[in-house]
Amino acid sequence: MEELRVLHDVAGPDADTEMAAARALLDEVAAGRSPATLRVYRPLGPTVAFGRVDTLRSGYADAVAAARRAGFDTAVRVCGGRAVAYDPTCLVLDHVAPDDGSPLDSRTQERFWSFASLYAEALSELGVDARVGPVPDEYCPGPYSVNAGRRVKLVGTAQRVARGAWLFSTVLIVTGPARLRRVLGPVYAAIDMPFDPATVGSVSDEVPGTTTADVQRVVLEAYAKRYRLQDSPGGV
Repeated sequence: MEELRVLHDVAGPDADTEMAAARALLDEVAAGRSPATLRVYRPLGPTVAFGRVDTLRSGYADAVAAARRAGFDTAVRVCGGRAVAYDPTCLVLDHVAPDDGSPLDSRTQERFWSFASLYAEALSELGVDARVGPVPDEYCPGPYSVNAGRRVKLVGTAQRVARGAWLFSTVLIVTGPARLRRVLGPVYAAIDMPFDPATVGSVSDEVPGTTTADVQRVVLEAYAKRYRLQDSPGGV
């Protein structure tokens, strides 16, 4: 069973610092200076993280302005995908591991399916009707979203493959999605992409009383079925 270092980390003070931490961890693992690592943290502040393709849209500047008016910091994602919003009600996990050298296309798709299945399995332990698949007009649309009953999206994933390592990033919305719905509406309108705010859900909406600690526990239990976890102090 592969060993995986787990960092129970503290988020950086702003979105740019967080993105820099993810890039630094990817570089460290790619260079062989750090082992395969799962970084787990709660964001300190509200953030809209845009995909690089979003920055090419004619309405990108308007989208950034809309996010900031709503009190959200902004940044460009290290991974792929489209705009996502998260805040302290969410749990973020960055899994970074050395590249295994297999063909790129099969690697990326296999990882998407494998980790989506892991998160669906974990949330099912809490009583969520968790499934893998898209929800029409969801944020950051893709075939490997984790949804509840095909109604609302609970988990978004994205990845980046670099020379020597890959980064798989996950955002789980645990409680209070209303604020995220409100900011994503004008953001997606500005970049001219379909989006239905009602598709943004949370684990606690599905299973009332669920806490971030509950979600973190079941996720790490699911990871422990695949990896030999080694806890480590936070910090990259």
